[in-house]
Amino acid sequence: MKVGVLGAGTISGAYLRTLSGLGNVRVVAVSDPVAQRAEEAVALVPGARTATPEELLAADDVDVVLSLTPPAVHGDVALAALAAGKHVYGEKPLAATTDEAAAVMEAAAKAGLRIGCAPDTVLGTGVQTARKAVEDGVIGTPTSATAVMAGFGHENWHPNPEFYYLPGGGPLLDMGPYYLSALIHLLGPVKSVSGAASRPRPVRTIRTGARAGTTFQTSVDTHITGILEHESGALTTLIMSFEMLGTQASNIEIHGTAGSLIVPDPNNFDGECRVRQPGDGDWRALAPSAGFVGSARGYGLAEMAEAMHEGRPHRASAEVAYHVLDCSATLLAAADKRTTLEVRSRCEVPPLVELDETAFSGA
Repeated sequence: MKVGVLGAGTISGAYLRTLSGLGNVRVVAVSDPVAQRAEEAVALVPGARTATPEELLAADDVDVVLSLTPPAVHGDVALAALAAGKHVYGEKPLAATTDEAAAVMEAAAKAGLRIGCAPDTVLGTGVQTARKAVEDGVIGTPTSATAVMAGFGHENWHPNPEFYYLPGGGPLLDMGPYYLSALIHLLGPVKSVSGAASRPRPVRTIRTGARAGTTFQTSVDTHITGILEHESGALTTLIMSFEMLGTQASNIEIHGTAGSLIVPDPNNFDGECRVRQPGDGDWRALAPSAGFVGSARGYGLAEMAEAMHEGRPHRASAEVAYHVLDCSATLLAAADKRTTLEVRSRCEVPPLVELDETAFSGA
């Protein structure tokens, strides 16, 4: 499947390095408003060319648009690509609002085109090994979970971080999808949420790059706490923050009637899962037992290409991404009202990824 990349910012390098080594996808064009960024990006992919957005969308040799644009325009970019007859795979969130996301899904359905959405980190051995342990009953029936993302702000490492603090950004919409997607794979869809949120540092200062010292205003909450009630009955306590310098809490822990499970960082593809059962003196590491071995950003797109070839649903689906966005939007609304709200959407949990060491390589 031939890929046109729209957006050559910081994350594009990770995608391009991955996709250039996979056998079932090929990047043919890259577009970015900053010409130099597009030129630097195509240098990572032999045979690819630079293009304007209009040229990329009109190109006959582009089957799918990989949207790596700022979150606020994800919906508009997806709609434009679908109108041009292209499949779409995009960075998270699916769109800035649930209304925009619903419009994207409706347009894709009418056009008979596919929509895929990050994160695809859930397809790696970290989350998938944890999921297999849960499904195999290693910790009994899951009853509760904790999920903690602690950061002190993207302005400390990103040279142009303002978009993280605009609508569509913030810790819940930026980093939350990794955690919520993992929790959905592990515990199933969410039926209700409650929460609280705050914005203790509304003025941020860029700490790195040519613009270091520049200040800017944030227009989103930067510390969000929530309680998620899953349809399975499990309860998740969630903390997503750009206001925490550090923590010793696990990224995700799942607790059940027969033990507890530590899930590795869902922002990564791999990592060590650890389990503790009654009678254990300490935590035990689990060997990888499921997931794409050695996976990286872009595997979700490659898996979508394989699914299209095989005529089955793809795993990094718009339906999961929409439910993640809906959970996030509902949690923010619940936090604003200091109440509990029902989550309207549901999604099918994608099938477990069997342990695979040669996915999409042609081996």
